[in-house]
Amino acid sequence: MDEARPEYERIYRVVCQIPRGVVTTYGDVAKIAGGGIDARTVGEALNALPKDRAQEIPWQRVINARGGISTRGMVQRTLLEEEGIAFGADGRTDLRRFGWAGPSPEWCAANGCTPLPPRSDPQAEQLPLF
Repeated sequence: MDEARPEYERIYRVVCQIPRGVVTTYGDVAKIAGGGIDARTVGEALNALPKDRAQEIPWQRVINARGGISTRGMVQRTLLEEEGIAFGADGRTDLRRFGWAGPSPEWCAANGCTPLPPRSDPQAEQLPLF
């Protein structure tokens, strides 16, 4: 098996920090990982996650900015529900309730990452569609 791209390994290190019972977005993982990584790259990295590493890297805890599941549908939702994440009738979870604040500044400093800025409402940082 080919080794993962270096930026993928950086993404996987960040994703491993997401505790059970919370979720974060592709964009937030990208912000934390830094180094030119964007949300699309996070999605690509998680899609390329080798099956033998799926147990060690909690890929299911990364969702889209609207609080919805982008891929792997029911498997991802089931795994998250087993962790206590609730979904509304619209298929979305409340990022204000279940959103991760990011790793500690100490972890970020030790791993060359960027802590997320404090915010009271993760939804408030999303640009409106209309």
